[in-house]
Amino acid sequence: MFHKFTLLLLIALSYCTTLLANSDENNYYGGYEVIQLYSQDELNALINVNKHLQRVKADECQLVEDIKAHALKIKEPSYVYLWGDMLAWGVCVERNAPLGIHYIKLAAKQGLLPAIEQLGRYYERGILVRPNKDRSIVFYREAALQGFLKAQMNYVRMLNEGYGSPVDYEDAYNVLFHSVIGDEEKQQEAQKRLAKLAGKMPEYVVKRASIEDI
Repeated sequence: MFHKFTLLLLIALSYCTTLLANSDENNYYGGYEVIQLYSQDELNALINVNKHLQRVKADECQLVEDIKAHALKIKEPSYVYLWGDMLAWGVCVERNAPLGIHYIKLAAKQGLLPAIEQLGRYYERGILVRPNKDRSIVFYREAALQGFLKAQMNYVRMLNEGYGSPVDYEDAYNVLFHSVIGDEEKQQEAQKRLAKLAGKMPEYVVKRASIEDI
């Protein structure tokens, strides 16, 4: 009877240890406690409509340390970007624009399209960095060709304004022409920009750019 009780006790202890180990694995990363905050899809959705900083403020700045952990310890691209934007504009943290731009660039290097597009806007308009149209259009092009609508619109606009190279017209036309745009006003604006860009290309190039790859 004693041996049976001991065996049951050992099984129970083993089960509890497994549960604790799984809990530690989910809540700790590199010895740093990490709490699941926003899902990647939720945060990306907020970033795409530029409401990520509003959400942090709406949460009364209570999640700053956890956001920092996701950015610096786990290095999730959307959190790296969020942390950079918080630093750049002093949202719930002491403002440090150079460090903020550093993290936004890290997110861009990780392939986060909103970060790439934002750098394009910053360099175009001289926000937090020296204005540099040439560098701006490079960022726009990178995000545009990967399907990011904001970048596509800005890329075509800048080409229409005379920046960039004519060899880029066809690719820029192609990606915006085939984008799915749910907003009617944005759709009309896209058509105007496409029509203007089409006027810069031979007709056969426009036809070729209008053919969608399946």
